[in-house]
Amino acid sequence: MRKQCVVVALFLLTIPALADQITLKNGDRLTGSITKSDGKELVIKTDYAGDVTVKFDAIQAITSAGDLNVSLGGGKTVFGPVTTNGDNVVVATKTAGPVEAPKASITMLRSPAEQAAYDKSLHPGFAEGWNGGVNVGFALTRGNSETKNLNLAFTATRRGFRDKLILYTNSVYATNDLPTASPHTTANTIGGGARYDHDFAPRVFGFVNGDFYHDSLQNLDLRALFGGGLGWHAIKTNATTLDLLAGVNYTHESYSAFFNPPTPPNVLVPAVTHSLAGLTLGDDFMHKLGKSTVLTQTLSFYPDLSNTGEYRGTFNLGLVTKINKWLGWQNSFGDIYVSDPPTGKKKNDLLLSTGLNFSFAH
Repeated sequence: MRKQCVVVALFLLTIPALADQITLKNGDRLTGSITKSDGKELVIKTDYAGDVTVKFDAIQAITSAGDLNVSLGGGKTVFGPVTTNGDNVVVATKTAGPVEAPKASITMLRSPAEQAAYDKSLHPGFAEGWNGGVNVGFALTRGNSETKNLNLAFTATRRGFRDKLILYTNSVYATNDLPTASPHTTANTIGGGARYDHDFAPRVFGFVNGDFYHDSLQNLDLRALFGGGLGWHAIKTNATTLDLLAGVNYTHESYSAFFNPPTPPNVLVPAVTHSLAGLTLGDDFMHKLGKSTVLTQTLSFYPDLSNTGEYRGTFNLGLVTKINKWLGWQNSFGDIYVSDPPTGKKKNDLLLSTGLNFSFAH
């Protein structure tokens, strides 16, 4: 019985030694599992308070029971249990023995699980790493007016260590159901596309993109654009990003034949097909307004190189305010401008929509 008590006591005394521990300059101690640090803050997972984040410069000493990945100044990375010796950190590596460096030189510190998650984020599977949302807006009237309006939009972004893939689509359908209404369909557009970015340097990236657009009331059967070029990360922070883009594109568009009222006899406007080369100029902006609201803006300008003086432009402005983790309220404004539309058609198509946003992450 006496031996059993001694064994139990020794076991209980070894439990703290199996955990990581940090000692703060004010004398406080935290015991748990060190998760990660970026050299400015350190996160330790405790049994009594969950994840606790402390300022790195407030730490006096570190002792890890297990191995940690540590990045030091000059791009050097070592792996092993970590202790401190005054203002230095000591990593007991298995291959090179103890490695000692100033504590202030630490730029990264991760547990094996955190390191594995980080490595996976650099090279995710194609079905992984996606973030995006679905916007839904619907309006219905009955009585003196009988109308329907449906707006659907979808965006998805997959970010890697040096690349980004964006998928997007938007559609608007509206009708006036009164028997005397002409036309009954008052809006019928659908557009979408994809853009792939790859960073060549911290600020410079290349991109390729494809865009497709259909507008029934403009008799635009299909406009297909394929392009590419270079971009510049003018602003790149967690709260704000601004990318500037410049490149070239090839556009093919086809308009179907239609009768142009109202003066009789109706004039038949023949079908038209264009194939042209153009420039791609634009920007892509995002800014977080507080913790729950995100403002986005994109501008694309396409001067026609085949017919000098003609051009197209698209402008989109969006605002999404989160209600909870997956639900938000969205407002958007869009403008599509064509300098040389078919006879009888207007140059501008404006869209203002509001509705719910359903966000997702995978």
